[in-house]
Amino acid sequence: MNFFDSLSFFTHIHLLATTNESEAETGSLILAGVLLSLVIIYFASKLGEEICSRINLPPVLGQLVGGVIVGVSALGLLIFPEGGCTADDSLIIQFLQGTAGLTPEASTGVFAAQSEVISLLSELGVIILLFEIGLESDLKELIRVGPQAAIVAVVGVVAPFVSGTAGLVYLFNVPVVPAIFAGAALTATSIGITAKVLAELGQLSSKEGQIIIGAAVLDDVLGIIVLAVVASLVKTGEIQISNVIYLILSAGAFLIGVIVIGRFISPYFVGLVNEMKTRGQVLLTALIFAFALSYIATAIHLEAILGAFAAGLVLAETEKRKELEEQVIPLADFLVPVFFVCVGAKTDVSVLNPTVPTNREGLIIATFLIVVAILGKVITGFTVFGQSELNKIAIGVGMIPRGEVGLVFAGVGSASGALSEATEAAIIMMVIVTTFVAPPLLRLVFKETETTLQPITESLKKDS
Repeated sequence: MNFFDSLSFFTHIHLLATTNESEAETGSLILAGVLLSLVIIYFASKLGEEICSRINLPPVLGQLVGGVIVGVSALGLLIFPEGGCTADDSLIIQFLQGTAGLTPEASTGVFAAQSEVISLLSELGVIILLFEIGLESDLKELIRVGPQAAIVAVVGVVAPFVSGTAGLVYLFNVPVVPAIFAGAALTATSIGITAKVLAELGQLSSKEGQIIIGAAVLDDVLGIIVLAVVASLVKTGEIQISNVIYLILSAGAFLIGVIVIGRFISPYFVGLVNEMKTRGQVLLTALIFAFALSYIATAIHLEAILGAFAAGLVLAETEKRKELEEQVIPLADFLVPVFFVCVGAKTDVSVLNPTVPTNREGLIIATFLIVVAILGKVITGFTVFGQSELNKIAIGVGMIPRGEVGLVFAGVGSASGALSEATEAAIIMMVIVTTFVAPPLLRLVFKETETTLQPITESLKKDS
């Protein structure tokens, strides 16, 4: 090796070392951004929860409001690229530039990576939430209320979709494709938000709670199918029947297959756990099962949360249920607030400002969509016939929130270019209102029922 070869070799080594050093520094800055984001998320979550619990509102509402305050609508502490924000808009990135030596050139990459990590933790949060809800649910009761839940789900999809689409076309002269997309957004139900509120109220295992959860799960399946059909319509101008049939068959086969096969493999799960001698054997083995089912659901173009919920249902039938419930709680406390705060943070409430001219048309359309969104779900409770003891209004109210599911519809519609600014703003406003009014309404309707039944219960006790 001559002098010039040696010089070239050492120059190459120096460049590699510099690159590795730069990558390591960027990685540490991404970690710093994630840690700051989590500090903000947990602070906003706990502050919101504590305030809401003191004024007799569901704590989950505090998490959502906390997310709105720290998100794109207010402080801009927790923002995401998919909302049209850049690194220059992020106060976290600006803080890193001022305190950790983050350069403007590296800011975009750090912002994108930090946002991706938080979004991933948010997705894990809703997976853990649905796994926990599955553990707390009664599979036998869900099967027993299956027919009622199916009726509630179908009516809750068809009624708002048809009335919303027809109203936009004939009352507001909205083009057919955007009207169909807005109508599709009305079909969604946020199982995460409703299930959390039901758990807080102690109504998750009630017959009303089981009907709501069963219907919300079916709504997710039907919503996925509707979204796929509408997205296909936007892209190709025609509905691909084969794609619709595939989604219906895969969803049905997955849910039924998991429940049936799960009953056979659950004894092996218990036996395997009992043979293990190391720490965390129950929780980690259960998470392997839950994540595997979530992957399978994703791989066949369903939602990961359906896999997690199904895993919880199966494991709830084993003798490890109570132990697993106790061990999942700390994990849920760590991840679930990330999900709810992120839902709030991504919600842009500026679309509610009537002083902005471009918002006015959207506000008028949004008012119509909100009425349809609420009534279209409330009526579902009254489709359960012959059971006068049921709190039917509570079933309907439990189906109201659109939450992150509605935002997915709005996001897909926006990305496809099918929605005008007014229609997109109207969908977002509908999502905001239904998400925030459902938790207090749900608490109110259950409380009224308890108040009504209390004198009757006391009278029966006296008579006995």
